[in-house]
Amino acid sequence: MKPRTPIAPFALLIFFSSSITYCFAGNVTYDSRSLIINGRRELIISAAIHYPRSVPGMWPGLVQRAKEGGVNTIESYVFWNGHELSPGKYYFGGRFNLVKFIKIIQQARMYMILRIGPFVAAEYNYGGIPVWLHYIPGTVFRNDTEPFKYHMQKFMTLIVDMMKREKLFASQGGPIILAQVENEYGYYESFYGEGGKRYALWAAKMAVAQNIGVPWIMCQQFDTPDPVINTCNSFYCDQFTPHSPSMPKIWTENWPGWFKTFGGRDPHRPSEDIAFSVARFFQKGGSVHNYYMYHGGTNFGRTAGGPFITTSYDYEAPIDEYGLPRNPKWGHLKELHGAIKLCEHALLNGERSNLSLGSSQEADVYADSSGACAAFLANIDDKNDKTVVFRNVSYHLPAWSVSILPDCKKVVFNTANVRAQSSTVEMVPENLQPSEASPDNGSKGLKWEVFKEIAGIWGEADFVKSGFVDHINTTKDTTDYLWYTTSIIVNENEEFLKNGSWPVLLIESKGHALHAFANEELQGSASGNGTHPPFKYKNPISLKAGKNEIALLSMTVGLQNAGPFYEWVGAGITSVKITGFNSGTLDLSTYSWTYKIGLQGEHLGIYNPGYRNNIKWVSTMEPPKNQPLTWYKAVVKQPPGDEPIGLDMLKMGKGLAWLNGEEIGRYWPRKSRKSSPHDECVQECDYRGKFNPDKCITGCGEPSQRWYHIPRSWFKPSENILVIFEEKGGDPTKIIFSRRKISGFPQ
Repeated sequence: MKPRTPIAPFALLIFFSSSITYCFAGNVTYDSRSLIINGRRELIISAAIHYPRSVPGMWPGLVQRAKEGGVNTIESYVFWNGHELSPGKYYFGGRFNLVKFIKIIQQARMYMILRIGPFVAAEYNYGGIPVWLHYIPGTVFRNDTEPFKYHMQKFMTLIVDMMKREKLFASQGGPIILAQVENEYGYYESFYGEGGKRYALWAAKMAVAQNIGVPWIMCQQFDTPDPVINTCNSFYCDQFTPHSPSMPKIWTENWPGWFKTFGGRDPHRPSEDIAFSVARFFQKGGSVHNYYMYHGGTNFGRTAGGPFITTSYDYEAPIDEYGLPRNPKWGHLKELHGAIKLCEHALLNGERSNLSLGSSQEADVYADSSGACAAFLANIDDKNDKTVVFRNVSYHLPAWSVSILPDCKKVVFNTANVRAQSSTVEMVPENLQPSEASPDNGSKGLKWEVFKEIAGIWGEADFVKSGFVDHINTTKDTTDYLWYTTSIIVNENEEFLKNGSWPVLLIESKGHALHAFANEELQGSASGNGTHPPFKYKNPISLKAGKNEIALLSMTVGLQNAGPFYEWVGAGITSVKITGFNSGTLDLSTYSWTYKIGLQGEHLGIYNPGYRNNIKWVSTMEPPKNQPLTWYKAVVKQPPGDEPIGLDMLKMGKGLAWLNGEEIGRYWPRKSRKSSPHDECVQECDYRGKFNPDKCITGCGEPSQRWYHIPRSWFKPSENILVIFEEKGGDPTKIIFSRRKISGFPQ
């Protein structure tokens, strides 16, 4: 029989975590042990919630749910390209109302970590840097080039001054206790040579000169100058040490899940392993910990990066994309936070000693002269449970786990012992219902309006050029779409016209996706993926005698968001050939190509409720199915209830969606594929041992994303205008709303 480990009643933890209050007036300093806020050492347990990845109507609930989970701090990046839409033209409304977001945190009596960057990576389009900056002569991102430094400093100063005006830094009585400049630059600094070193030093000094009254941090930066604190980003940071012995141990990104790509599978990080990593961090002297992400949210519109990052940025975080707790993860971590807070005084003020309890078992004990004592007993064996003796008492330690003893006697929490109740998620279908204010549809159901795009040039061509242009340099990311068009003459004597053996169209592209049309008919589609954006297309092409119009719709699926010199990574077609002619292969790569940026419907803004231009919408109760390049519009009721809503796009192909002019985002229910022949999905995940994103994957052969979040605040009681642009063909009659319901946890 296994020896019993004493477990303390947990009611004390809940009382302790709910009774904490915070005072913001005063200074924030630090030493080797912790941040010192108003002269008092504090443990920081932080939750990343990115304001543009949710909506203002969700912010109070998200912040409160994080606080209920035992978190005392909210962290967010600042998203430069969402704020400075063109040089000197700023936007801080709607989802980008940064001040409103921070004041909600302040009202909740919580702290804030503001990661100004302004480079963010974050699987966000272009890493959060405005695309227009790439086209200012002499600019190299994140390097010692004057144009980049000028615009970076200008934006950084704008944000700092805004925070100062609103008195949001802790030194002014506000909630912001830390600020970050740059982001994970240490991974790439060496690629930029001496210019990289000069840039990193400049960024740190520029930030410090802002005089914000709270410490600055730089994550994954190995040469930060004092007083800037370097911090850790990883699945595990217990072995991390700051470069200066006078600095506290800070973990800016603990990844409790992982992002997804269109065509990728579902990664899962077990609750037991997350709790293990957090407990080990505090066991080894950590004092500031942040979950990236605690609520991932949604990449609304075209804000997803990657490329190929899904519209959902759920991240399998403790609070899901829709704002609901994910259990047992949320509940298990809440218990962990309560246990850690019970150890706070000893952790921050006691002397630490380490005791070996076996070959892979150890205890770290924190004790001070007042008698306060806290112990962490760890078993880092990733296969075997162990029984250890600590202070003459036997303790059972499951493999890969930490037990927390706030009084050095009783275990109040073990990371492998999940007591939180699991919740079950159900997406309850609700058919689209016509709005009461729409024309009487009788019993026939929903009326659709349909508009079909031309396959190729609409209106005036933008330009004509021999050969190919780079997609991104041409569109400058004003749209996902770029038409490449040309024509060929087919002689009536071609053999394939007689025997029905069609020629083959061969296309090479730097990325990201493509639809090929000949004479207005879709011939096929191709795309890269999240690990390899370039692709090759090979499909038969239906040609006729005489003139044939070739129209290739090239698409981006989010821009590169990280890497050395990432802003120079291109996209678009590089080669087009057709095989199967009597004379052999026809190379169109040097032909004259006519280009058109974007779609006609985009240009006219037909997704906006106030759209008034004349366009030939066709009204029908039976919208066309499997028709490419088609806009669909319907006026619908709000779904009943108050649950969060997902748009079920399982039976559609690929495209964009809007509700009442708000950008839902890209949809693409692309089925997941293996990255290698050895990749397999799992039925159960073994939490033991170090985690990586491919360790516990599910969803093989299933759509990477079926449901697309529509915030409740976007709905009106009636007359909700749903607009869909379908690229390659689907069945709009199968589009439905789904209400997201969870059971097993009180909402």
